Amino acid sequence: MAHTSRSRSTASRVFVVLLVAAVVIGALVAVFLVIEAQRSIRAEAERVTAATSASFAASPLVIDGLRSNDQDAATRVLEPYSLEVIAGAGLDFITVMTPDGTRITHPDADQIGGIYLGTIPGSPQTLTEEFTGTLGPSVRTIAPVTAADGDLIGWVAAGVTTESITDTLIRRLPLTLGITVGLVALGAGGAVIARRMTRRIAGDLPPGQVRDAVSSYESIRTLGEALRAQTHEHGNRMHAAVALLELGRRDEAIEILTETSRQSQSLVDQVTARRHGDPAVGALLLGKASQAKERGIDWRVHIEPDTPRTPLSPVDAVSVLGNLVDNAMDAAVESDDRWVQVSLRPHEGAGIVLEVSDSGPGIPPAVRERIFDQGYSTKPADAQGRGIGLALVRSVVIGAGGSVTVSDDPTTFRVTLPAAAPRRSQQ
Repeated sequence: MAHTSRSRSTASRVFVVLLVAAVVIGALVAVFLVIEAQRSIRAEAERVTAATSASFAASPLVIDGLRSNDQDAATRVLEPYSLEVIAGAGLDFITVMTPDGTRITHPDADQIGGIYLGTIPGSPQTLTEEFTGTLGPSVRTIAPVTAADGDLIGWVAAGVTTESITDTLIRRLPLTLGITVGLVALGAGGAVIARRMTRRIAGDLPPGQVRDAVSSYESIRTLGEALRAQTHEHGNRMHAAVALLELGRRDEAIEILTETSRQSQSLVDQVTARRHGDPAVGALLLGKASQAKERGIDWRVHIEPDTPRTPLSPVDAVSVLGNLVDNAMDAAVESDDRWVQVSLRPHEGAGIVLEVSDSGPGIPPAVRERIFDQGYSTKPADAQGRGIGLALVRSVVIGAGGSVTVSDDPTTFRVTLPAAAPRRSQQ
């Protein structure tokens, strides 16, 4: 089972991540819809109770009943009227009462004549509240009943119990669940499509193999660009030398032909002086020297001879160094003093430190904090895959047990790697 988990393909992991995201989003949407429905139902209850109590309090029938001194007669007239309005408005109760709160009407006839349990305002005004009365917790609105001269002659309270609000919410749950299921189904469909597209691109490769494939592609691209630049530079020098020879300027032709050899020999000497060298890294540095010259960049390399061998494979080593140098060159061309410096030296203990610095304008602090997460590159992404360079660098370095950081003044990428394990002697 552990082997199956480790070897799960990238496509399967994409599917699982998107499916989990769809379920989480669906659950969050469901919670939001339930909360919003509850808020909406409560707001509707407040609106209905406020409108009903106000209109009931303004009814001439209610005003005439409360102005009479016979409460029993008022009950006989107003009780059936209030029950009719309760049924029509979808309320749970309408209570008509005297100014001191004595009930004249109530859905439970036994409560008539008792004292209203809710809050009675100290002055004639409307009040909406949630209160636990004889029918249980309810949202209720109390409104004053006034005579033509403005005197307070009674009160009307209309309310909806929270149990009724809950019942209304439950009736709306199927719609909420339907929306949630629909979102999850769409998300699952998107996950299936993403899995198919990922599998079409990456096959059944696990993420590590996909990274290796990208690293291989980056290495080939980097070496290709370096070789192209080197070939282009040598071609230009040969053309210039031939032209000088045709003009009879033999010494200048020889100087042009030997200048490149002297520059390359200095780097070759540093590479070969290293006891445990990496041929691929040496070849890349030679090629990048030509590329830097082509772009008008001062190319500086310092390799300490006792630097141990890198634990990276040749492909990963070229990918890491190539991406760092490419970014440094892209930054350096934006400055007046164009230079790029590569340093390779031992780390304290048995590790390796690779530093790539440039004369570029620097990286803003806000960007520097997210530089490796976002795959920062001084060039935008294009058909050749640029724009993922530093994300790939971090992935490769961390995978090898190392670390990568960036500092300013000048901009310097610092890669620290453990030394490669000593090679076993052949028996």
